[in-house]
Amino acid sequence: MALLEICCYSMECARTAQQNGADRIELCSAPKEGGLTPSLGVLRSVRQHISIPVNPIIRPRGGDFCYTNGEFAAMLDDIAMVRELGFSGVVTGILDADGDVDMPRMEKIMIAAGPLHVTFHRAFDMCANPLNALKKLADLGVARVLTSGLKSDAAQGLTKIMELIAQAGAPIIMAGAGVRASNLSLFLNAGVQEVHSSAGVWQASPMRYRNTGLSMSSDSQADEYSRYAVDGVAVAEMKAIIAHHQAS
Repeated sequence: MALLEICCYSMECARTAQQNGADRIELCSAPKEGGLTPSLGVLRSVRQHISIPVNPIIRPRGGDFCYTNGEFAAMLDDIAMVRELGFSGVVTGILDADGDVDMPRMEKIMIAAGPLHVTFHRAFDMCANPLNALKKLADLGVARVLTSGLKSDAAQGLTKIMELIAQAGAPIIMAGAGVRASNLSLFLNAGVQEVHSSAGVWQASPMRYRNTGLSMSSDSQADEYSRYAVDGVAVAEMKAIIAHHQAS
């Protein structure tokens, strides 16, 4: 049966995903940044309350995936913390300035991760030569690659995703970006083994008093009074589609 990974940005999101049938969680903070390393408090809480596999993202900031020495040192420290807490894996990715996998740094990442499964995230979609990058990641021993097939969403990139899956000896290719119940059958029918979805919704803040004249965000148009959550109904629907596809 295809595996369903849900991207979660809080303890509450993780609990909702687990209760509605997620097989694995990618744990992040900062949804508007595309996912950053969660806080120690969130990591500890999730380890205590969530029983399905959880892979925290190791990403110190938004933007590109070419990091300073200080940022890379922090990533190694974060991996050591995640390993010490007993998580099943980590999600990360580092590129050099030419859009290639930064092999010296990724080798250090693999050593720091030790027995943890390493997922190379959508930094892969920013690679100049994806097939060459995939071979390098296979040589490193990376467990899986999360990719949209180098397109803005995985449905548009499905042809490339299938090309990557066809590479012998490659890591598991997990399709992600825009995967939802309405298009999930596309990936299942194509033979994709793992799918990644945020199943996310923005919910209204419970705040009754609102100062709508300013924002705490650098984006002056940001809605200060909405918050991200996982839609449990959407998770359950995707899980049911996977089960039905397996049975048919």
